Amino acid sequence: MIYQTEATECGLACMAMIASYHGLHVDLRLLRQAFPISLKGASLSQLIKISDRMELMSRAVRAEIEELPNVKLPCIVHWSFNHFVVLYEIGRSGFKIHDPAQGVRTVSASEFSDMFTGVVLELWPSLDFEGNTPPPQLKLRQLLGRVTGLKRSLGRILCLALTLEALSIASPLFLQWVVDNVLVTADHDLLVTLLLAFGAMLIVQQGVSAIRAWNLMHLSTTLGIQWKSNVFNHLIRLPIQFFEKRHVGDIVSRFGTVDSIQQTLTSSFLAAVLDGIVTIVTLAMMLVYSPALAMLAIGTMALYGAGRAVTYQSFRLASQDVIVRSARTQSHFLETVRGVKALQLFQKQDERRASWMALLVAQVNAGLRSQKMQLMYQQINGVLFGIEGLLIIFFGAKLVMSGQFSIGMLMAFNAFKGQFNSRVGGLIDNFYAVRMLQLQGERLADIVLHPVEESVERGEEFRRKLTGEITFDAVQYRYAHGEPTILDGIDLHVSSGESIVLAGPTGCGKTTLLNVLLGVLKPTRGRVLIDGVDLTEIGVHAFRQEIATVLQDDALFSGSIADNINFFGHQVDNDHMIACAIASGVHFEIMAMPMAYNTLVGDMGNVLSGGQKQRVLLARALYKRPSILILDEATCHLNIEKEREVLNNIRTMNITRITVAHRPETILAADRVVLLSRGKVAWQGCPTEFPGDLS
Repeated sequence: MIYQTEATECGLACMAMIASYHGLHVDLRLLRQAFPISLKGASLSQLIKISDRMELMSRAVRAEIEELPNVKLPCIVHWSFNHFVVLYEIGRSGFKIHDPAQGVRTVSASEFSDMFTGVVLELWPSLDFEGNTPPPQLKLRQLLGRVTGLKRSLGRILCLALTLEALSIASPLFLQWVVDNVLVTADHDLLVTLLLAFGAMLIVQQGVSAIRAWNLMHLSTTLGIQWKSNVFNHLIRLPIQFFEKRHVGDIVSRFGTVDSIQQTLTSSFLAAVLDGIVTIVTLAMMLVYSPALAMLAIGTMALYGAGRAVTYQSFRLASQDVIVRSARTQSHFLETVRGVKALQLFQKQDERRASWMALLVAQVNAGLRSQKMQLMYQQINGVLFGIEGLLIIFFGAKLVMSGQFSIGMLMAFNAFKGQFNSRVGGLIDNFYAVRMLQLQGERLADIVLHPVEESVERGEEFRRKLTGEITFDAVQYRYAHGEPTILDGIDLHVSSGESIVLAGPTGCGKTTLLNVLLGVLKPTRGRVLIDGVDLTEIGVHAFRQEIATVLQDDALFSGSIADNINFFGHQVDNDHMIACAIASGVHFEIMAMPMAYNTLVGDMGNVLSGGQKQRVLLARALYKRPSILILDEATCHLNIEKEREVLNNIRTMNITRITVAHRPETILAADRVVLLSRGKVAWQGCPTEFPGDLS
């Protein structure tokens, strides 16, 4: 089962599952890089082209539900007009599908009929198809990076734990000596001596236990900080498209797996190592007492381990289902909180609550299925160990009656057997808990194995100050293979200090052109030159140090107005900050506030009006002292007089400006207007000669 990671890659995930079924194990991350899918999703024709590249024969057919038994399985079926799933088998209980969004499930004929659109894509290996071996499992070092001092801390904790376990093994011997040597002979002096000796051992044991617990807490905290820091540092350096194609709740869920991994390693991994060591000692003691009874205990634990092995895959799938559904519920919740104003204004609270409840119920049901499996497993084990206990007492009593065992030996053996069961059971449980880390690791891998922006990775630095000259040389761009061209051979030159406005109808490519300039998108063909130097040579990271932007979806961060203008800088130039606020026309409004520049903007700037927020964002851009300023509807919330004032202030600065605008006043304030149409430059010239409607 392969789950989709991006919101629109269900088709790719289905292709990966089909290929894996036929023996070609493809990592979804690599498949995504080879065949990028746009936010619109993949079409059936795109899946056919991908299958050709993977040496899979394909046949798209229209079929009724009654005709599906004649289709080659597994196959891809179109689901609910906006999704792809893999149909694996058809049985009496229903249709077994692998849904990239929801996991493995069996649906009834009626439900399948409701969701099935009648479109089927059959896939089978061609003559040139070649399988491969599954890729090696991810290593923890790949996921979480290096942690300083880890080996030393683990060694110290391991030594303390071994000391603790050695002391605990002596407890059954104390019980045997009291029963066989004290009670039989009524030796009060020996009883006091044993009491004092084992009492001292108990005090030492508790002291060592406290030291070990403290070291374990310290290690856990250290691991949590370092690992989270490593993952977060990588996350914020990922390409912007990574975040655009994923739900926020899913990213939060994947980042949260660091906690699960850290807790498992600091508890389950160490416990498994200790259990393995102590098991050898307790088993040796049991064999000394009675090989026959020891073999009975070993057989019981072998059955326990076999049960865990048989049910592991089912537990894994159930746990994965719970995690995925939990992430979807969290995404829905975060989206609801962000859009609560619209929900209330449109009176859609009930509908939103109903959709959230549906997700919550699906999540709870998935959890119940997992807990049901756990409960059944526990009950079977309870019976297993109960029978073992009865047999140990039965055969142990016979040994006592035959004189081969003393009562104390039987009690000591039972104590050792309890430790053995506990340790071996813990070893098996912790072994599978560590194996379950692969599930968490696969989710975290989507973040940590995704490459950062190339210029960030190379650590490039472009030392020269840019003048702001920009050239688009035959730039083409399409969002995915097989989709229409958004930019089709853009040739455009912007002089240093010039102000141009990009105009044109919605969808003509204005924002896409800005994203290509910003390095968010890579041109399919052509190049972007800055001061005559290819942007790829300058490096996006270095280029962004010379530019500033005010985009439609920009947001303010929690903090003061001053913090947002200087973008939480460590060395703040207050005079320059005020000058930027004056230039953006917001200074006097800030000073009228009770706390002036120390006024808190609230969550995403909700304390400020739309116009004030835009001008604070503009002040933030100007504070950077950019060579190039990019504005995407940056003054649309201002009235005409205020907009004219702000644009005149910016005009006095020697900054190259590229603006996307629709308002006549904004267009007339530019030096040149560039009209885009169907991804091409349809016209460019003086604003007063603009052929569009400025009224």
